[in-house]
Amino acid sequence: MAAAIVDQDDIGAVRALEPHYYTDPRIFLSEREAVFFRTWQYAGHMSQLGRPGDFFTFAIADQNLFCVRDRQGQVRCFYNVCAHRGHALVAGDGNCSVLVCPYHAWSYDLDGALRKAPNQKKAKAFDPRGVRLTEVRVEVFCGFIFVNLDAKAAPMDEWFPDVEAELRAFVPFIDRLHPVQWVRVEENCNWKISVENYSECYHCSLNHPTFARGVIDPQSYDVRPQGHCLRHTTRSADLSRLSYPIDDSLPHGTEYSSWYLWPTFSFQVYPGGLLNTYLWRPTDTERTIVYRGWYTVDGAESEVVARMADQDRRTTVEEDIRLVESVQRGMHSRGYKPGPLILDPAFGLNSEHSIAALNAWLMEALNS
Repeated sequence: MAAAIVDQDDIGAVRALEPHYYTDPRIFLSEREAVFFRTWQYAGHMSQLGRPGDFFTFAIADQNLFCVRDRQGQVRCFYNVCAHRGHALVAGDGNCSVLVCPYHAWSYDLDGALRKAPNQKKAKAFDPRGVRLTEVRVEVFCGFIFVNLDAKAAPMDEWFPDVEAELRAFVPFIDRLHPVQWVRVEENCNWKISVENYSECYHCSLNHPTFARGVIDPQSYDVRPQGHCLRHTTRSADLSRLSYPIDDSLPHGTEYSSWYLWPTFSFQVYPGGLLNTYLWRPTDTERTIVYRGWYTVDGAESEVVARMADQDRRTTVEEDIRLVESVQRGMHSRGYKPGPLILDPAFGLNSEHSIAALNAWLMEALNS
């Protein structure tokens, strides 16, 4: 899928979105259908589905779903609703050999086909072969499970070209990673404000001193669209100033890179091949929950990962909460008029090309 292109001859006309895109509940409802239900959304991790019959539940906006590993080892996703009269089939996570609805005991195979409905032989013209759970498209991306409610959507490789190969180059052991910690952060802001804040580093030097001085080299920071991905690249901070010890023998051991996948997930690899992910879960127009995931090989304990998760929570997380919540309040100000974006033709740290791309992708979705 083609990346959004900003016309460099029209730079002066590119402005931030109007405030109602962040405050109007009608926009948020439109985004459910146009954005969240038509894009690749993170569901879970393969480590949660180690055996046939393992399952876990999750939600995309108001749609409840679950993933399960079938008997052939394939990962499947279904709407979490019985085909009989709409009761939820499963809750939480666990393992089962057959999916049994707790309402009337209709049972389904792990591939979604109906096995049995009590007293079905007494119902005339009842054909169990015509009853299945409603299935959702699934892709496994470096061990991360994504789903798309749009059966016609292009595959992830078209949405996010080259990302899988780049991730594997930065984290050669990515298939062995397991999540070891999720940091849940509540932000009183629209999801797009949080995503925009993540997607530019124009504010980093002023607002994130630990990140800007102890993790990255701000002068080499760059963000560019790559399909419907925003690719962040930079060198690490000088090794003598890094806030944690690293293995610099990896091919990209002294680099930082992030791959934001429109609209609600991002991979970021810290120097030393340390993987962290972001997951945005909008709850309403002005509230968003952000989950920061941390990973180790085989889920082993790691003092470095624990230290980085704590450092991130005390610094970048707290700093960002203040920023995004202030911006959300600003969207309600009668004095705010959207200002021009800073679009440096050379891209770099102080350019807002990423914000222009996000806005273009949003308009593309809402107007399609």
